[in-house]
Amino acid sequence: MRFFENGRSWIVPRGIAVSIHHLIIRGMLVGIVAGLLAFGFAKIFGEPQVDRAIAFESAEAKAKGEAPDEELVSRQVQASIGLLTGVVVYGSALGGLFAIAFAACYGRFTKLSVKSAAALIALLGFIAVYVVPYLKYPANPPSVGEPATIGMRTGLYFSMIVISLIAMVAAVSLKRLSEKRLGRWNATVLGGVAFLVLIAIAQIALPAINEVPGEFPASTLWQFRLASLGIQAVLWTVIGLLFGELTDRSLRGGISRSA
Repeated sequence: MRFFENGRSWIVPRGIAVSIHHLIIRGMLVGIVAGLLAFGFAKIFGEPQVDRAIAFESAEAKAKGEAPDEELVSRQVQASIGLLTGVVVYGSALGGLFAIAFAACYGRFTKLSVKSAAALIALLGFIAVYVVPYLKYPANPPSVGEPATIGMRTGLYFSMIVISLIAMVAAVSLKRLSEKRLGRWNATVLGGVAFLVLIAIAQIALPAINEVPGEFPASTLWQFRLASLGIQAVLWTVIGLLFGELTDRSLRGGISRSA
């Protein structure tokens, strides 16, 4: 494994290189920390919007003379242990996948330091996995969306994720292939433009979905979507920075012990 720092490189001595197994465990633990912080963010900024959306749904049902749906899990449980479990499990899984992506990319596609590479991978992952699909199919609170179309909406959302990831890989590959001929800056611009063009084509080609009731409070919808974006930003930021810091310390410690 090659270790890059400040334009210089070292071969990490055999026996102290971090195995993919250890990287995945570290990524999952970092993801748990990120999940706990994201849970705090969601409780402060997300849950009030969910409560307002549920209140709107209940008022609409009452106005139509419909009986409220029976709760299989109480709202209190949903907003506490249910939310905590969901966010932490998601964060742990995301951290494990991030560690695999880091192991695949570091030393092969970039000569950045460990911390810089982790931060860059987190930024690109956040853009490709969440921001791009979010722009086409933003998050909606409860009471928004027809139950009959949930399968179609889920399929389209994951299709946008796959397309975004493919476009990101293609853009990075184009940047690397053209770097020697065009220079680093021009190659980066070319890769960025290629990514934007591919995403624009996908955004136009895929069908739009707008099932938000006209009477739904616009402020609640906007704040809920901002909170959803913020939760993801917390997850990706903490994973990228903390994973990079811990991995950098691990590699430096291994190198110093072998010296």
